[in-house]
Amino acid sequence: MKKWLIVSAASLFALTACGGQGNDADSGTSEQNENAETENTEETTENENSEEENTDMNEEEIEEAPAEIVYEINPDFWTVEPIKGTDADPEVVLLTIDDAPDKYGVEMAKTLKELEAPAIFFVNAHFINTEEKAEELREIHDMGFEIGNHTKTHPNLSEISEEQQREEIVELNDMIEEIIGERPRFFRAPHGVNTDYSRSVVKDEGMTNMNWTYGYDWEAEYKEKDAIADIMVNTELLGNGGNLLMHDREWTAAGLEDIVNGLREKGYDFVDPDQLK
Repeated sequence: MKKWLIVSAASLFALTACGGQGNDADSGTSEQNENAETENTEETTENENSEEENTDMNEEEIEEAPAEIVYEINPDFWTVEPIKGTDADPEVVLLTIDDAPDKYGVEMAKTLKELEAPAIFFVNAHFINTEEKAEELREIHDMGFEIGNHTKTHPNLSEISEEQQREEIVELNDMIEEIIGERPRFFRAPHGVNTDYSRSVVKDEGMTNMNWTYGYDWEAEYKEKDAIADIMVNTELLGNGGNLLMHDREWTAAGLEDIVNGLREKGYDFVDPDQLK
């Protein structure tokens, strides 16, 4: 009996000892697993951070990547044409707004922004000569629209001296650059009147000279929303590369959405000025 008790006690001790070793082993394994999980979590976090950094870098690269220059202005007809050797779509038009920002420039920019229709806003100095008006120009520019030079005071360049012509162009460039941080890349002469001297100044300033192919909103019969929207879309002058002239005017602002939608319905896309040479 005593012998059995001794054997039983020894067996119990052995089982207890084995059980203790098993718990220690499980504990060690558990700790190793926890450490491994922590390391995996840290690696996952590092990978996620790396992916986020790469994503941020890719987004920055996309934002900074310049648009491909695939169009140019025909200096004889003022149309927008694909540059030879590119596969740019010829069925496009260029939207331009002159005499901005007078009273409706910001409103027109908002309309175009909502419609995802790019345009050039050609400005005059007398519309940006106060901080309030300068802020309107910044707002238009910050919406992503190109700002062009339309001279300081809107004169007929053929009727003023060469010195005055230079002032009209260069001083407005300086003024615009001070407000938005960029010098204009495009110049449009008031009344479409260029001179040999003004062309040389425009060239020296690194700008592209452009007039237009058609426009109507200064004529009495088109100073109304429906009339201007109809003629801008249905004129016989509309064609590939049309350089469309509009102004910062109440009736044009009111008809602008119909103009953009009407042109799209006819199959035309809109040239991004960043794609212009």
